[in-house]
Amino acid sequence: MSIKATLNEVLVKLFRNINNIEEQAVKQSSFKDITVNDMHVMEAVGISAPQNMSTVAKALMVTTGTLTISVNGLVKKGYVERVRSEEDRRVVLVSLTEKGKKAFRDHQRFHEEMVTAIIDKLSVEEQKVLEQALGNLSKFFYERVISNVSKSEGPQSSKNS
Repeated sequence: MSIKATLNEVLVKLFRNINNIEEQAVKQSSFKDITVNDMHVMEAVGISAPQNMSTVAKALMVTTGTLTISVNGLVKKGYVERVRSEEDRRVVLVSLTEKGKKAFRDHQRFHEEMVTAIIDKLSVEEQKVLEQALGNLSKFFYERVISNVSKSEGPQSSKNS
């Protein structure tokens, strides 16, 4: 099998397996009313200071409209709360509730255990190679996403002076 075919097969299986493992982890947690997507939104919101919706949407590479739908569900389930910015009432800030922070920490532990299980089986040299290769892959996919977002926004109109 060629390197391209092998890499394609590995990436497809890896993506599928990580998704399945993450779905199982969420289902087996004490937070059975959330999805993996919900968890990713909560990860982007984070446990520090409240963030505006635009910042969270940008981190997730989704529109604010798409994020609003997800946040609405998380607000109803009690994981996220919305508040208006005191400085600018037009700005909506989101933050995790105590319940959301517990789910966030639980999921963070899952990721830490997964990463530890992977690197514990690798030599220091293999860890460095993996880090470099995954960094390159991440950069490629990030640039691809940014390129697609730019194309979907179309040409920007310029103002004539």
